[in-house]
Amino acid sequence: MKARIAVIAGDGIGPEVVAEGTRVLERVAEKFGHEFQMNAAPFGGAAIDLTGDPLPKATLDECLSADAVLLGAIGGPKWGPSSPVRPEQGLLRIRRELGVYANLRPIKLHPALRDSSAIKPEVLDGVDLVFVRELTGGIYFGEKTRTATTATDLCSYSVAEVERITRVAGRLASSRRKQVFSIDKSNVLETSRLWREVAERVIKQEFPDVSIEHMLVDSAAMHLIRRPRDFDVLVTENMFGDILTDEGAMLASSLGVLPSASIGEGRRGLYEPIHGSAPDIAGKGIANPVGTILSVAMLLRHSLALETEALAVEGAVNKAIEDGARTADIAEKGRPALTTRQMGDAILAALD
Repeated sequence: MKARIAVIAGDGIGPEVVAEGTRVLERVAEKFGHEFQMNAAPFGGAAIDLTGDPLPKATLDECLSADAVLLGAIGGPKWGPSSPVRPEQGLLRIRRELGVYANLRPIKLHPALRDSSAIKPEVLDGVDLVFVRELTGGIYFGEKTRTATTATDLCSYSVAEVERITRVAGRLASSRRKQVFSIDKSNVLETSRLWREVAERVIKQEFPDVSIEHMLVDSAAMHLIRRPRDFDVLVTENMFGDILTDEGAMLASSLGVLPSASIGEGRRGLYEPIHGSAPDIAGKGIANPVGTILSVAMLLRHSLALETEALAVEGAVNKAIEDGARTADIAEKGRPALTTRQMGDAILAALD
């Protein structure tokens, strides 16, 4: 098949991990007889330095013309919270412009990494869950005000927004263990009370074979560490999902190994590892590219409908880890760690 992929390296370690992701895409194209046209575009802090805008029109146009978008990471202290223009503003805009309202974040522990987490291995065994995070609504997108003495951020959700994200969770749960856990703060927030009512109705009416359990976000945060094996598909609003998925990364040993897919109604999606730009290690060649490479697998599956190729990439990552390939964040004590490039080499060798 032929496909057009926008490649956005971004900031910090983004260019380093995206380079390994594009190498995997090139090898998949060669191995399976596809033609992937990959076009680079500036985004985030790098784009601010070039144009003054974190999401230049040319970059947005490239993303809108693509079948899929591969993103590394954005941000850094150079463009911190006090900056008048910030990379994160571009990230919120691109999600809305692309219409990718559902962020899928699978968390599954590789058995070979069970001793790399700070959590007891016996708690982690068998963990296999997916977060479905609403991505284009809530407090991140609400009206904001700021005066010398006060600041406000409006959190708003509509019935339609909750319905569509719940349907994503319901469809996903139907193909898994048929359990949806809806996370809210309905004892305090009116938006959460709406969320709970709509989620309950959608699952019961449209997915009768799927169960739904409601949990308050603080309770969910505790149980995510205490009994993570109990969870299947977790659906939640934007800010709660942002926080809980970083906590959930500890179940898989490191932020560096986890991918994500941001999807909407059409074919095009935005694919990125869940880690940030990690400016403290940028340029050192030690970042873990596994999260990006697994995001490539999700790109192949969700945007290009290439399931066999996606499984091949995931299998290559698993084999490389089983064979002992480790970057510094997941390396066993006393054993040498691979560079970003060497980890990519190990995965490419497994793919062959």
